[in-house]
Amino acid sequence: MRVLFLLTFLSFVTTSFAQFNKWFEDKTLRLDYYHTGDASEDVYSFDELLEEPYWGGSKTNLIDTFEYGNYYFKVFDSATNQLLFSKGYSTLFYEWQTTEEAEHIKRSFPESIIFPYPKNKVIVKIYKRNRKGKWKEMYVLNVDPDNYFIKRDRRLKYPAFDVLNSGDPAKKVDIVILPEGYSKEEMGKFVEDCNKFKKEFFSYSPYKENKEKFNIHAILAPSPDSGTDIPAKHVWKSTILNTGYYTLNSERYLMTYDYKSVRDLAANAPYDQIYILVNSKKYGGGAIYNFYNVGVNSNKQAGKILVHEFGHGFAGLGDEYYYDDTYGEMYNTKVEPWEPNLTTLKHFDKKWLHLVPDTVPIPTPDIEKYYNTVGVFEGGGYMPKKVYRPMHDCLMKTFDGDKFCPVCTEAIQKMIDFYSK
Repeated sequence: MRVLFLLTFLSFVTTSFAQFNKWFEDKTLRLDYYHTGDASEDVYSFDELLEEPYWGGSKTNLIDTFEYGNYYFKVFDSATNQLLFSKGYSTLFYEWQTTEEAEHIKRSFPESIIFPYPKNKVIVKIYKRNRKGKWKEMYVLNVDPDNYFIKRDRRLKYPAFDVLNSGDPAKKVDIVILPEGYSKEEMGKFVEDCNKFKKEFFSYSPYKENKEKFNIHAILAPSPDSGTDIPAKHVWKSTILNTGYYTLNSERYLMTYDYKSVRDLAANAPYDQIYILVNSKKYGGGAIYNFYNVGVNSNKQAGKILVHEFGHGFAGLGDEYYYDDTYGEMYNTKVEPWEPNLTTLKHFDKKWLHLVPDTVPIPTPDIEKYYNTVGVFEGGGYMPKKVYRPMHDCLMKTFDGDKFCPVCTEAIQKMIDFYSK
C-alpha cells in the first residue's frame, strides 16, 4: 500500500510539472496597473508588462484554493479558456479607501500582479471582493506573451545573495529581503541584519519546525541616505524604496506607496514573499496579504514585528486587537471574514470550530478560566463587537507572549505546505 501511494504521488507531481511546462516558461510576467478612485469607486488602468528572470512560486499548486484577500486574479488560456493560474491578494489602496481622506479626494496607487510567463496568449481577469463577500469582475486584459512592447530590460538591477538556501525555489517558500535606508557604507550591517532576521524568524513556531521548507534571498541595494521618512517630525530621507512612517496618517504604520520600485528590486531573486527591512530604531512596520511586508531592524520588538507582519503578508492573518471606540466598520458583520483567524459566526463551521473543545462555550467569556483555551472571544479586526478571535491572546493581538495561537499556527502551516508540497 505504501509503495502504491508513493507511485501515485510521484505520478501526480510529474503530471503537475508537465502541466507547468506545457503552459509556462520558467520566468515571470508582471502586469503593472494603476488603481484610481475614492471611498466609493475604483478604476483600473493598464501601465505596462514586464518580463522578470525568475519564477519563485510553486510549479504544482498553480490554482489558489484559499481565496484569501480583497482581490483575486485568474489567468486563462485564450484558445481554450482553461484556468491556468490564480492568486488572491490585498492592496494599500483598499485600506486607503476606508480613510477620511478618501471621502474627499481621488488618488492613484501603482499595483501589480505576477504569474508564470505564459507560452501562449492568455486572458487576465481581476476580481474584487464586495461587502457581501462575493467576487466581482473588475478588469480584463488580453495578453500576448510575444508582444514586443513587453519590457525585457531591468530596472534597479542589484546583486543578490542567499541568507538561507534550502533547495529548489519551486518547492520552497522563498522570501526576498529588500534593504531600505541602508547607505553604501551600511551594506555590511544589512548582511548582519539579514542573518539576525533568519535567527529571529526561525525562533518562532511553526517556522522553526519548517526551516528546511524556506529559502531567504537578499538584495544588496544601498540608499543615498540612511534611515526613512518621519513626516510628522519633518524628517525626509532619500531611500531606494521611499518608505515612511505615518502611512494613512498612522504613526507606526511604516509602508511605501512606491510599489513599482518594490517589485523592480524584488525581481533580482525568486520570491513568494517580499520583506522590506528598514534601517530604523523607531517602532513600526506593516504588511498586506501577498503585497509586501515591512519591519524595522533595530527596535527591541523587531523580532515580534517581523513574525506578526509576516503573518499578515504570508498567511492572510487578520489583526486580533481592537479599539474601544471602533476603527470604522472594517468588516461587514453579516458576512464571514476571509481571514482564517477572524469570524463573525456566520459560517463558523468553516473556520476553527474543529479546534474548540466541546466544553468551551461559543462565544467564549474572556475570563481567566479560558485564557489558554481555543474559543471564540469577542473583539478583533479593530472592532470591539461582533468580530471574534480564537484566543484571549496571540502574537496577532499583542506582543505580551511569544506564540501564535493554534488557529494561526494551523493557517501558517497550511500556507507553508501549499508553497512547498
